[in-house]
Amino acid sequence: MTKKKILVTGIVPKEGLTKLFETFDVTYSDSEPFSREYVLENLHKYDGWLLMGQKGDRDMIDAGKNLEIISLNAVGFDHVDIAYAKEKGIAVSNSPQAVRVPTAEMTFALLLATVKRLAFYDKIVRNGDWIDPSERRYQGLSLEGATLGIYGFGRIGSTVAGFAQAFGMKVIYNDAYRLPEDKEKELGVTYVEFDELAAAADVVTIHAPALPSTKHKFNKEVFKKMKNRSYLINAARGPIVSEADLTEALKTGEIAGAGLDVFEFEPEVSAELRALDNVIMAPHAGTGTIEGRRILAEEAADNLIQFFNGNPVNVVNK
Repeated sequence: MTKKKILVTGIVPKEGLTKLFETFDVTYSDSEPFSREYVLENLHKYDGWLLMGQKGDRDMIDAGKNLEIISLNAVGFDHVDIAYAKEKGIAVSNSPQAVRVPTAEMTFALLLATVKRLAFYDKIVRNGDWIDPSERRYQGLSLEGATLGIYGFGRIGSTVAGFAQAFGMKVIYNDAYRLPEDKEKELGVTYVEFDELAAAADVVTIHAPALPSTKHKFNKEVFKKMKNRSYLINAARGPIVSEADLTEALKTGEIAGAGLDVFEFEPEVSAELRALDNVIMAPHAGTGTIEGRRILAEEAADNLIQFFNGNPVNVVNK
């Protein structure tokens, strides 16, 4: 039987693709990732596409005349026109399980670094200066007894909740879908409306997908509702937060600080935001661990294997 042909784009660790190579005829680059021009010219040769480092826009989808599935080496799918893919009869699958723990860990690392003001302290010491942390203006937040507000309570959000509870935090959440009461009790979390979450939380973490309904969900009106001593952490999707409004809120002291792994216009980040001492930033590195990237590649590969075995999983455009 002729093997299905699979194209792998972007920087995907080969050790995570062992089963893919055993099962299919795979085109993979050990050196430079394939360019957009190469993909546009050659995608018609393939039955499946393990997508990383490219946009699955209409031109790409049109180029993949024989594609049956696009498997994303990511949980987010806002870089793919999933509706157009469906129109063309192409399934799109994401990889939600592999990113859960690494992204939750990054979220909590940003949270700790932000509320403990580590970027600011590090800069002071590196510059050869010193401060007296007895002064209120230099102090951060204690987590024990503080309230964490989680926006988007899926796999990652619920994992972050567990981390927070280990530090003695109270957890409230808001999501498009409320959990059953017995599940809330089991997890020790409380559902609140979005405005209450903004007003009550000492720290807000974001774990929602990028959708038209979530774009600029966090804006100047929301920042006005938040406590002056509160912090915002975003390791989900940049456009959920208005970067201009966040920058203004940080400058004016409307909120105390922010920890960001994603940005509205990444990889571009405004000079105004970068200049602030009360924000710590990472380059969309939530899954940036050796183990995390291998497991992510394995899940993306398994999407393809399961699909061609007649058991599609993680399909986001059914």
